[in-house]
Amino acid sequence: MKISAITLGCKVNQYESEAMLSQLCRAGCTLCPKGEAADVVILNSCTVTAASDQKVRQTLHKARRENPDAVIVLTGCMPQAFPEESEALSDADIVLGNSNRASLLNHIMTYLSTRQRIIDIVPHETGEQFEPLEIDSFHDRTRAFLKIQDGCNRFCAYCIIPYARGRVRSKPLADIQKEVAALAGHGFQEIVLTGINLSCYGQDLGLHLCDAVEAACAVEGIQRVRLGSLEPEQLSPDVIARLSKQDKLCPQFHLSLQSGCDATLRRMNRHYDTAEYRKIVADLRATFPNCAITTDIMVGFPGETDEEFGESLAFAKEIGFARVHVFAYSRRPGTKANDAPNQLTNKIKSARSKEMIAVTTATQQAFLTKQVGTTQTVLAEREIAPGCFEGYTPNYTPVHFSGEGPLGGKLCPITITGVEGDHCIGAKP
Repeated sequence: MKISAITLGCKVNQYESEAMLSQLCRAGCTLCPKGEAADVVILNSCTVTAASDQKVRQTLHKARRENPDAVIVLTGCMPQAFPEESEALSDADIVLGNSNRASLLNHIMTYLSTRQRIIDIVPHETGEQFEPLEIDSFHDRTRAFLKIQDGCNRFCAYCIIPYARGRVRSKPLADIQKEVAALAGHGFQEIVLTGINLSCYGQDLGLHLCDAVEAACAVEGIQRVRLGSLEPEQLSPDVIARLSKQDKLCPQFHLSLQSGCDATLRRMNRHYDTAEYRKIVADLRATFPNCAITTDIMVGFPGETDEEFGESLAFAKEIGFARVHVFAYSRRPGTKANDAPNQLTNKIKSARSKEMIAVTTATQQAFLTKQVGTTQTVLAEREIAPGCFEGYTPNYTPVHFSGEGPLGGKLCPITITGVEGDHCIGAKP
């Protein structure tokens, strides 16, 4: 059978899609070449916003239209959080939740023999174990994502993910090292450790995120270990000092901010304030010279006043982020914020998004300019034009540079010579 996967959402979803493809390939399936109709299409869904659900519906319908005879599998966060709505999507032949992907192959074979629709969504339970997924490659990528944590216990006012992902659970260290070693054996030099709430890795195992970082860094052949999105309040001075001892750890920290206003953070049910965030950033910059601090900022949260937005805007400018994902609050049924008073209009949210993007684009430009004149090791990602490659430095600065031959996945020393738009340009020294 020829199989393909469509992934919507985060890096964790990308890992899980790869794991499902690997599972099927080990059973004798083959990846469907681009441009051909597949026998099995897996749609791994995201449900972080109502707009995400609409995209799932549209993508599912398109997959059915382009693969009319295929077995269509809908899995991921949408079925888990909203099983009834997902079951109603008739374009899907098989609907799976987030906790039972081990049954994927059996369900496909059962459907092929019976042609009877299969709905299998198992509710999350307290104390459930980490799902034993495994990959040894990552198709069409030069860096591999490795999911080491799942679930979240925080219940931020705007977020449905604890319902879609369950409680915190972690991948055992031995399994992390085994999987990293397999990826190194396939030529990967950079691993990105990911999770739904990565900072909470190990809470269920008596371990800490530092243990996972050290385990990954210890694997021969791996040159870089990068961290996915982090909840900032977990980064105490002791943790930062311990992380700094790992030379392979990339000096880029994505610290989820959401708002630079303390009153808004309290309504969001976030677990830090701006003073704590400011100190953590200062500690990171003192310990990891030239590190990149990246983040997410939401605008237009219910009740956000002009003054509160101004505070958030000023804080973003003060911190000087290297890169920011700015997004407007979107109502998500099933969350506390969905029913909160003082919902803002789309017009206000759009205006605030533009203003925040303008400020954070300026801080990004300032960060990129600081890189000029430095020589850094760039992991070549892809050839974007004949003889021109795109890659990333350890602090995740995007760099375009000239080169010859197949450089994808190789580490190249590059002197950064300038800035063009949202990336730097460079040349071999």
